[in-house]
Amino acid sequence: MARERPLLAMASPRPGPPVEDLTFEWLCRSRDFLAASLDLPVRLTRAAGEAYLSPFHYHRMFARAFGETPHDFVRRLRIDRAKELLARDHLPVNEICMAVGYESLGSFSTLFRSLVGCSPAEYRRSIRRIFPVPEQAIHRFVPTCYLLHYGARPF
Repeated sequence: MARERPLLAMASPRPGPPVEDLTFEWLCRSRDFLAASLDLPVRLTRAAGEAYLSPFHYHRMFARAFGETPHDFVRRLRIDRAKELLARDHLPVNEICMAVGYESLGSFSTLFRSLVGCSPAEYRRSIRRIFPVPEQAIHRFVPTCYLLHYGARPF
């Protein structure tokens, strides 16, 4: 039985020459590893080790198979995760910056602005104008008996 590959469905059509099946499977394994460790600093040698390739060959094969470099892939997923946190949570931008694996708020904000087109705070304001987040949304994850016991109104 084949293991599930959550990011295999996200793989774009291969833009370059085809990659042999075993190498593609290793690259998918490495891609899953990168996606699972977004909040950690991962070195290229560690990701290449997951694919059983040298770092230089891994970089070329990853770009050939998925149409983006490993760095671009991680950066895109981190920014997507930051956008999700900005829209959903009430965390300060610096905490979101740290939660998605960036150590510097300045570099995170600059990168966010270059990829999204606005600062993280502007993004949060604009997305909340479209999709307001109710203050009681947290109550949806708390059992009704607890809400009633502590005097909150269930919806």
